Amino acid sequence: MRTDNKKRAENLPVENLRVVGVTRLISPAQIKAQLPARESHVGLVRDARATARAILSGEDDRMLVVAGPCSIHEPESALDYARRLAALAREVSDRYFVVMRVYFEKPRTTVGWKGLINDPHLDDSCDVANGIALARKLLLDILDLGLPAGTEFLDPIIPQYTADLISWAAIGARTTESQTHREMSSGLSMPVGFKNGTDGSIQTALDAMKSARAPHSFLGIDQDGATSIVTTAGNPDSHIVLRGGRDGGNYHPHHVAAACEALSKSGLHPALMIDCSHSNSGKDPRRQPDVWNSILSQRAGGRREIIGAMLESHIHEGSQPLGGGLADLQYGVSITDACMSWESTERLLRS
Repeated sequence: MRTDNKKRAENLPVENLRVVGVTRLISPAQIKAQLPARESHVGLVRDARATARAILSGEDDRMLVVAGPCSIHEPESALDYARRLAALAREVSDRYFVVMRVYFEKPRTTVGWKGLINDPHLDDSCDVANGIALARKLLLDILDLGLPAGTEFLDPIIPQYTADLISWAAIGARTTESQTHREMSSGLSMPVGFKNGTDGSIQTALDAMKSARAPHSFLGIDQDGATSIVTTAGNPDSHIVLRGGRDGGNYHPHHVAAACEALSKSGLHPALMIDCSHSNSGKDPRRQPDVWNSILSQRAGGRREIIGAMLESHIHEGSQPLGGGLADLQYGVSITDACMSWESTERLLRS
C-alpha cells in the first residue's frame, strides 16, 4: 500500500495543485484608456486631496466628513445617493468638507460577498474585469457631480486601477497590521486613515502610520500590468480612525484624550477621525447620531485634534441579506452593515 501511494504521489505536479483557473486581467493602462479621467476630474481630486491635508494639519478648521454606504453593490442607487450628498455638501461647505464613502472591496471575517470589484454580479462569478470597469465608471460619475470620493484599499493591486480618482483612503481594522498594506500606503498619493484594530487597540494604527511614512520597496504591478518592484518615498499624510473594539466604543472624551497623548508620545501629529459606525455604534445605525453629537460636543469644547468623522448611510435605513441576487434586493438598502437613512444623514450634517 505504501508503495502504491508513493507511485501515485510521484506522478502529481508540485505547483498549482489547488488552482482551478487563471484569467488574465486587463491592465491599468487599458482601463484608463477606456475610461479616462478628464482634466476636470484631475483638478477636483488634486484640490480635494489638498483640502484633506490642510484639515489634517489644522490649516483648515472644517471637519472632514466621509459619508456613504457601507459598501457599493450597484451603481444606480450609489449615484442617486451621490447626487443628494453633492447638493448637501455644497450647502454645509462652510463647516464640513464632505467626501463620499465609495467602498468597492469588503474584507470578510470568514466568507461572504467581497464587494463590487470582486463580484459585481452578486453571484460568486467573480467577474473582476467588469467590476473594475463598473467601479471606475462610477467614480468618474461621482466626480462629475463635484463630489470627492474616498475608499478602503484592500487588494494591493487595485490602486493602480482607481487611485487616480480617490481623494482620501482608509486601511481597515483587519489590515492595519498588515505589512503589505502599510507598504502600499507609503506609496499612495492621498491622505490615509488607519483604523484601530478590531480589539480596540490603537497601537497597530500608530505602528502603521510610522511604517507608511517610511520609504519601501515591494512587489506590485506597473501600468501595463507587469510584475514590478515598486519603490516609494513614504506618505506623511496619515491619521488614526477610531472605530471602537470588542469592548465597545472608543469615541468618548477619555478615549480621545488617550489617543491624542499616544500620538504625541509616538512623535505623530495628533489628528484623528471618529467612525460613527462599527463598534462605536454597536453596528446599530440609530446610535450613530449619539457618536456624531459627542464629536461635535468635543470639538466645541476645544478638542480640535478630532479632524473628521465617518458616517455609514444609504438612501434607506438598515440592511438586507444578499439572498437570490440583485433583482430580489430592495433599492437603496445596504447588503453589508446596516446604514442610516438619507433623512438621518441630512439632519446630522445640518445640525
